[in-house]
Amino acid sequence: MKFAQDYLAETQKVVAQLDAAAIEKVVDELAAVRERGGRLFLLGVGGSAANASHAVNDFRKICGFEAYAPTDNVSELTARTNDEGWATVFAEWLKGSRLQAKDALLIFSVGGGNLEKNVSPNLVTAIQLARQSGASVLGIVGRDGGYTAKEATACVIVPTVNPEHVTPHAEAFQAVIWHLFVSHPKLKVNRTKWESTK
Repeated sequence: MKFAQDYLAETQKVVAQLDAAAIEKVVDELAAVRERGGRLFLLGVGGSAANASHAVNDFRKICGFEAYAPTDNVSELTARTNDEGWATVFAEWLKGSRLQAKDALLIFSVGGGNLEKNVSPNLVTAIQLARQSGASVLGIVGRDGGYTAKEATACVIVPTVNPEHVTPHAEAFQAVIWHLFVSHPKLKVNRTKWESTK
């Protein structure tokens, strides 16, 4: 029982420490992307990739975005990894998608990418391509945010309240925060089923 109580107490601390202004800044950037007819590309690895798939659905269905996640196409992802290497898999996919200045990346990551430590180099190369293309870079990341936080146009950092639980809190709060995004009146255009059912 003590572990459950402690974990839930940590979750409350994360909520209390989230930066609402940073969240609003990402919402404003997302609204601007949609307004200019840009596409939204969601990038994540592991649990963050699963979150990206779910979020693509929400951004498309609830907010009317043209949104995609490269990890949704396992055949292309594994072919590129096998033939070209893991570090460039997202950047090459984005090149094939003809990433443009009006588009945006939304990065979901625990660490945000770090080339020196060889952690999520695929996110780093994708961000570098976005910067070259003039596309916006947005993020929901944990820990110190890594390369994503450093290079992002706007980014939400999930605060670390217990170093032993960085990953579960970061990935859980990606879901909390993107659901906030798609529920935000600046982005939401369609009602969700259970909120519209009498």
